[in-house]
Amino acid sequence: MIRFDDILDKIDYFPEKELALLKKAYVFAAQAHQGQTRRSGEPYLSHPLEVAAFLAEMRMDPVTIAAGLLHDVLEDTPVTAAELHQAFGKEVTHLVEGVTKISRLQEASPETRHAESIRKIILAMTDDLRVIFIKLADRLHNLKTLKYLDEAKQRQVAQETLDIYAPLANRLGMGRIKAELEDLSFRYVDPESYFKIASLVEPLKKEAEKTLKKTKKIMASLMKDNQIPAEIQYRLKRLYSIYNKMKSRGISFEEVYDFMALRLITDTTSNCYQALGIIHENWPHMPHRFHDFIAMPKPNLYQSIHTTIIVGKKKTIEVQIRTRKMHELAENGIAAHWKYKDPGPPPDRGENLRLHWLREMVDLYQDHKSPKHFLYSLKSNLLPEDITVLTPKGERISLPLGASALDFAFKIHTEIGLHAAEARINSRRAPLKTILKSGDMVEIITKPDIYPSREWLNMAFTHAARHQIKRWLNQQKRQQNLILGRQLWQIEAQRHGWPTPPSASLLKLIAQLTNFRIKTAEDLFVLLGSGKLVFSSRLLHRLSQESRQKDKKKSIIKKMMPRLPRRPTSEIQISRADRPSLRLAKCCHPIKGEPIIGYLTSGHGITIHALRCPLVTREILNPDRIVEVSWAPNVRGPFTARLQITTEDKPGLLAQITTAIAQHKSDIKQVKASTFPDGKALISLLLIVKDYNHLQKIQQEINKLKEVISVIHR
Repeated sequence: MIRFDDILDKIDYFPEKELALLKKAYVFAAQAHQGQTRRSGEPYLSHPLEVAAFLAEMRMDPVTIAAGLLHDVLEDTPVTAAELHQAFGKEVTHLVEGVTKISRLQEASPETRHAESIRKIILAMTDDLRVIFIKLADRLHNLKTLKYLDEAKQRQVAQETLDIYAPLANRLGMGRIKAELEDLSFRYVDPESYFKIASLVEPLKKEAEKTLKKTKKIMASLMKDNQIPAEIQYRLKRLYSIYNKMKSRGISFEEVYDFMALRLITDTTSNCYQALGIIHENWPHMPHRFHDFIAMPKPNLYQSIHTTIIVGKKKTIEVQIRTRKMHELAENGIAAHWKYKDPGPPPDRGENLRLHWLREMVDLYQDHKSPKHFLYSLKSNLLPEDITVLTPKGERISLPLGASALDFAFKIHTEIGLHAAEARINSRRAPLKTILKSGDMVEIITKPDIYPSREWLNMAFTHAARHQIKRWLNQQKRQQNLILGRQLWQIEAQRHGWPTPPSASLLKLIAQLTNFRIKTAEDLFVLLGSGKLVFSSRLLHRLSQESRQKDKKKSIIKKMMPRLPRRPTSEIQISRADRPSLRLAKCCHPIKGEPIIGYLTSGHGITIHALRCPLVTREILNPDRIVEVSWAPNVRGPFTARLQITTEDKPGLLAQITTAIAQHKSDIKQVKASTFPDGKALISLLLIVKDYNHLQKIQQEINKLKEVISVIHR
């Protein structure tokens, strides 16, 4: 068990005033946890001491270390926030409360629990990043003592760590703790794979370390000869990292080229590149394994040069070259900015939100109410690898692996995304769906008359882009529903003598009878336009009854009568077939020029059916939802039409039919043909036509063929 004196040894550079805060926190925690033990049988105080020791190793500021010592007193002891505030002030209490809020989760499904964990972490991080530093240290020590819990709890904690805490540590650039969290969790989440990888690594350890030591010695000598100050470290790749690479890339253990690694730490960026040149002069290297993260840092600020050299008999060693400052950032990430220096103000908390991915996580939290949807969106923002592309001005833009040019457009600015027409990638024109690669230079060409369509959702990969596209589409759909609903109301108002716009009392009555939340006329119109609210005969009857009971005098509802089949005195004109609130039925493919009706479909506005449609002729559709519609003179196609052609089964006839169709400049989308024992054939065609007149001309042309028996528009 670690002692408090061990922590003091790690922070002997603190002034006496700062040490006094830590000594006070230690005494307070010892008294609060007195008599408590952990599952391991150790005094409970051993846990906060381990957490504080880890924070001290990271050279965190005194307030953070003190909060680490006290992080469990509000959750596991009778101590109140007021008592803690009185003893240590606002800042320490604030951090302890932040950690406590993350820890207190209600019993729920793993999915809900994970989502709520992340939501609480997000809120805590946007307030003060030091909360997550303490929580990561807390989770690390809990994993080290996980063997004392039952198997189900072990797996739950370990899985949560791999799903949440390790990716968070990675995003924060905290490579050291991320690697420890992964390896400790791996053993409990998938013990079979863990021990299988361990069995592959163990026989190679001795020889690998021998190779690394020998190469390190040669490399150190070369650096000394060239007067480049260098500290050289070596390591073997961690088990979870090996497993993850094998699984994600579908490779064998022998294909993991960075199993052995050397790390060269020098003083300046210039020396990094000089060291690289010396290494390449003395060892053959693998060009496709070279990455310059100094010139193009990762989104978590990681910087280093990676190259893979070949030593001995086809043995490979990854060499990482970086400065001391880069190394500290690689190990501790953004926590390095909180490293204790001379007494002075801590980093500005507003800097937290400059982490772009953290802003995106905040947006995720605000946009998604469902834990399932939240976690799904999170995976594309928190977990994947990243690429870095360039703007024409040389600005670096980070995107997740798999992002398209359209994602890039929305990353630059929402308005650029909404009006994106095409991309120029490395000075060449490219469609917006093009998947980007690291190092691409991307420019977006915009046009003011370009707007998103639903197809854009198939081209966008990131949550941010998809969210903006959906938001725009929903706004357009609401506006169309509003316009359509107002037209529907005017039809009903004219028939029943209702006021236009509807009065407040009428809105209130409709809301009471339908259980919809209707506060304004706009609310009512949107519901009508979307088809969610329909004035059925039953509703009209109830409105009439309620009206008579509320006011026996002349009222606005007095003229209402149960709805009977009739033709309305006004109708809705179909001017665009692709409006969000209107759609053409796929069962009958109505075409401009033929008689049609509208059918209110809940949540989808009006579906347009041809009068010839079997759903109409067989009276399958609910008459309460039918509205009269007509084609506006300016409506334009193209439209889809299905023709069913019965013919004699003669060779070459299909070619004659397609030629007849081509003469009228119509495209064929689909052809199906079948023959029968009686010598007849049935051909089904799906055509693109301008209007009903265009289709009739095609039918007449096909009917001229003597082998054709009938041509029916379906």
